[in-house]
Amino acid sequence: MSTAYRNRIQEFKVALGGENINLKTLRELCFNGIPFEGGIRALCWKILLNYLPLDQTLWESFLKKQREVYSQFLKEMIIQPGIAKANLGLSREDVTMEDHPLNPNPDSRWNTYFKDNEILLQIDKDVRRLYPDMAFFQRPTEYPCQLILDPQNDYETLRRRVEQTTLKAQTVNRNRSGVTNVSSPGKALNLYPSNEYEVLPNGSEAHWEVVERILFIYAKLNPGIAYVQGMNEIVGPIYYTFATDPNSEWKEHAEADTFFCFTNLMSENRDNFIKSLDDSQCGITYKMESVYSMLKDKDLELYLKLEEQNIKPQYFTFRWLTLLLSQEFLLPDVIRIWDTLFSDQDRFHFLILVCCAMLILIRDSLLAGDFTVNMRLLQDYPISDVHTILIKAKELQDNS
Repeated sequence: MSTAYRNRIQEFKVALGGENINLKTLRELCFNGIPFEGGIRALCWKILLNYLPLDQTLWESFLKKQREVYSQFLKEMIIQPGIAKANLGLSREDVTMEDHPLNPNPDSRWNTYFKDNEILLQIDKDVRRLYPDMAFFQRPTEYPCQLILDPQNDYETLRRRVEQTTLKAQTVNRNRSGVTNVSSPGKALNLYPSNEYEVLPNGSEAHWEVVERILFIYAKLNPGIAYVQGMNEIVGPIYYTFATDPNSEWKEHAEADTFFCFTNLMSENRDNFIKSLDDSQCGITYKMESVYSMLKDKDLELYLKLEEQNIKPQYFTFRWLTLLLSQEFLLPDVIRIWDTLFSDQDRFHFLILVCCAMLILIRDSLLAGDFTVNMRLLQDYPISDVHTILIKAKELQDNS
């Protein structure tokens, strides 16, 4: 480890060591990348995503409360209707018409259960193929959810629920066009065909199952948006960062902490996933067009070339913006980009700057290419050095 890097870690320790954290100082430090050592990155993300309060004296009680709340969500939402919950102090219920699988009442627990299964099947399909080029998500977590896996109670795991259901997920209309139309190189490796998952022994669960549970709870708590394909790509890097935290007392609670950080991030980003808002000022169309208006301002020649070839921003920026570039780069690079994004006070404006920088950095190839060549470049971005991209984005920000 170089002296400069050691000094940088020290700077972070000082910034995070005070009773009251100075957010401005921390943002400036994080903008240039956050060290993984000592769990610094995971801690900074929790602060930057407005999860942890700036007053450190509140952390202990705050975290205890949030983790209890999450545990309560699991108890209330991952329950099979009509099954006794004797260990929770509830008596065995007789299956009456009220709680019968064929009860036509739309508010019946069984009806809710079947509706949930439609969403669950879509989530399951997506999380099983999360980052197929790395084994992490297939591996067992050191901290499986005892509440769910304890044989003494009657909760069933979501994986088991998916295996038992033969319902077809009627969620095609929830897929946003463009999210998965062309996979980037790192994502194209099909190392884990869906029928060849390693079956983990009883009492353990894979990391992808934890991500599945986070998304399922999110969908249940946010029925207006529920689950939209691509959300798995946003939870993935956050969960990975928290679940690989070198501090075990933080790592143990990666699931609950990821849930709240993801929820906070989605509260800023959710409009991109709501189709009815596409053409409003807060929707995705406006943001995609913002990339082109910025490009027009920064590099008119390149802008005119893309216009002339009728390469519309939605052909490639839809995925870049909604998934925060998580499908364009390998996971370590995505995490590095997110260090900078999360640290910027106006993170989604900075994301537009990053997209613009990505275009300008390949301008020579784009100016020389025809429609087909250029679409391939934009759908499978050729530059892998994200530092170059971030430096260019910062330069564009400073010159605006």
